[in-house]
Amino acid sequence: MDSLSGIDFFVQAAETRSFSEAGRNLGVSSSAVGKAVARLEERLGVRLFHRSTRRITLTAEGALFLERCRRILGEVKAAELELSETRQLPQGRLRISLPLVSRLVMPALTAFMHRYPAIELDVDFSDRLVDVISEGFDAVIRTGAPADSRLMSRPLGTFRLLLVAAPGYLSRRGTPEVPAELAGHACLQHKFPSTGRFEPWPLTLAEGEAELSLPASMVCNTTEVLIDVARDGLGIACLPDFMVREAIERGELVTVLDSFIEHQGTFRMLWPSSKHLAPKLRAFIDFMGAELFKVRSPADRR
Repeated sequence: MDSLSGIDFFVQAAETRSFSEAGRNLGVSSSAVGKAVARLEERLGVRLFHRSTRRITLTAEGALFLERCRRILGEVKAAELELSETRQLPQGRLRISLPLVSRLVMPALTAFMHRYPAIELDVDFSDRLVDVISEGFDAVIRTGAPADSRLMSRPLGTFRLLLVAAPGYLSRRGTPEVPAELAGHACLQHKFPSTGRFEPWPLTLAEGEAELSLPASMVCNTTEVLIDVARDGLGIACLPDFMVREAIERGELVTVLDSFIEHQGTFRMLWPSSKHLAPKLRAFIDFMGAELFKVRSPADRR
């Protein structure tokens, strides 16, 4: 710590070009500053200042040392700020964008609100690819690999796409045994709102087999609706496992063509790159990382 105080005295003297001015800024006498700088010079074996009766000026070695010392003190102050922020109660407005999958995000989000009542959430639910920085979001949750080098990211959990249908639908229309048989079924398709394209079903085809052109008895820009339509026996839908897990457990939906599906997706938290995170943002990142894919008991779901 004596070394750090000597560096602080040196930087103040270098920036004010005066031992007395540096002393006033630091709350010590000018002689204390002069002695601290002298001890520093002795330890380093170089002169840091040219001294005269009127002023002090940096030597070449002093100018080089000053740049290093500024960086050192900057890191120390940043570390102190980081530690002080960990003792603060996370609070303030947090602007976030979440995907349209309320069955996944809402249990964790409401639990976060209970844990941190002083954080005011401004939530945008959307499946579009938002510009995190230009649109002023503190953080967003999206699938896929991050493509913006200005953003930091953290994986939150993985999921699989499944083909599901109601038992009543399959008893009427039959259960497809191979992907090609989907051509004769009512397929409930999800359309990406940002591109207008259908979400591809992750079906493994036999070698040389042509890509399937699936019929669309319904097209919707949110998967939240498709699960209700499928549960009502109106067709086969391709949906994430976390959305259909409870319906499968209750027997309302069953999976089809499991052996022909190869898929794994990842949800990630994205936020603007910064050395130091505000306590409210750090709390949100850590909480969602621990809670988003947490398996909850039936009592927790009610």
